[in-house]
Amino acid sequence: MLSRVRPEDKLFYGWMIVIAFFLVFIVLNGVNLSFGVFFKSIESQFALGRAATSAIASVNRLVGGVFAFISGWALDRYGPRIVVLVMGALTGLSLVLTSQTGSLWQLFITYSLLLGMGTGGTFVVPTAVISRWFARRRGLALGIAGTGQAVGIVIVAPVATYLISIMDWQTAYLIMGLAAWLVVMPLTGLLKRDPYEIGAFPDGASSGSTDAGKEKGFVQTDAHSLSEVFKTRSFWLMVFIWLPWALSLFLLYTHLVPHATDIGMSPEAAAGVLSLMGGSAIFGRLLMGIAADRAGSKRVVIICLLLQAVAMLWLIWARELWMFYLFALVYGFAYSGLGSSAGALVSETFKLRNIGAILGLLEASFGIGAAIGPAVGGIAFDISNSYSSAFLIGALAMFVATLLAALTRPEAGRASIGNKG
Repeated sequence: MLSRVRPEDKLFYGWMIVIAFFLVFIVLNGVNLSFGVFFKSIESQFALGRAATSAIASVNRLVGGVFAFISGWALDRYGPRIVVLVMGALTGLSLVLTSQTGSLWQLFITYSLLLGMGTGGTFVVPTAVISRWFARRRGLALGIAGTGQAVGIVIVAPVATYLISIMDWQTAYLIMGLAAWLVVMPLTGLLKRDPYEIGAFPDGASSGSTDAGKEKGFVQTDAHSLSEVFKTRSFWLMVFIWLPWALSLFLLYTHLVPHATDIGMSPEAAAGVLSLMGGSAIFGRLLMGIAADRAGSKRVVIICLLLQAVAMLWLIWARELWMFYLFALVYGFAYSGLGSSAGALVSETFKLRNIGAILGLLEASFGIGAAIGPAVGGIAFDISNSYSSAFLIGALAMFVATLLAALTRPEAGRASIGNKG
């Protein structure tokens, strides 16, 4: 029988889950989103064009999309400890082996395949687990954990740039791989599937019949089955929101640093733009997570998508450093705010019983977009010796995603649900 959480208990264990995933985000997302820092070093060493170098990232994202679904499926069945342990082990192994590669085909195995397997569930697993631990404060909790992604970029991009400058890109990957093992794998001991595992309730409430479910507009015990989810309009709209979102995001993360250095910036300044984008993302995660709790996640999702579209258009004409800084502030705030609000929107719309699998399916679409984005940038550059057309495609993709988000609606499962968005 479940015991109630006593009022004198000062810290709800759900916040320990949030802290653990915050640290996991720092490492896994910092590694996963820093490929642009290594881009020109790899391009030069293997004498590649931009499209061929981009293919390394594209295959990685495609594999990550497949393993996002596998991670979500495994999470629902085996819990977060095993899943995150495997993710950390594979990520470290990937980077250590990548540091020893001597040919392009080896990079496709060590980086594209193994890192995709290790980091594919980075969004799905934390979002699904934290959504089970929180109801009323879900947006805030997801926002806090998600700031680890932003902090990861702030830390990893300049550190990797520094390591490359004083050693080489292989040694930088070796150090990052060892760090992944040392940080991620021990944190798995803190993870638990849901509050009921320790005799608690979501948000640390004193009973299972909290007002959280009512306030968020869903009934926890009457969740959608996967077959029901597939029949809803909102699911398919979300599939086609996740794809252009990823296309734009990974187009940028792969090609922003090469683009900045192409027009005359130093590698350190270009990495600084990437870090500023990560710094702005910290505030986006927190503020938009809170906004999703108060104003409704759908409204926040639409605002964040629209801001990203406008920022991409701005980047086409950006040539001065201050223009890149302004882009980084706006885009970083918006994309990170979307990370926390979109996860909340999915949880509110489809409830929690199969949330890992649902997020995994959406992340499979995300993986396709993430594979297309780097390829679009590489092909566009090889054809025109410019990224302008690629950034225009990214902007148009985000405008389409904005329109699709406006068409989403609350879906009814076996019990009627609602959504403030």
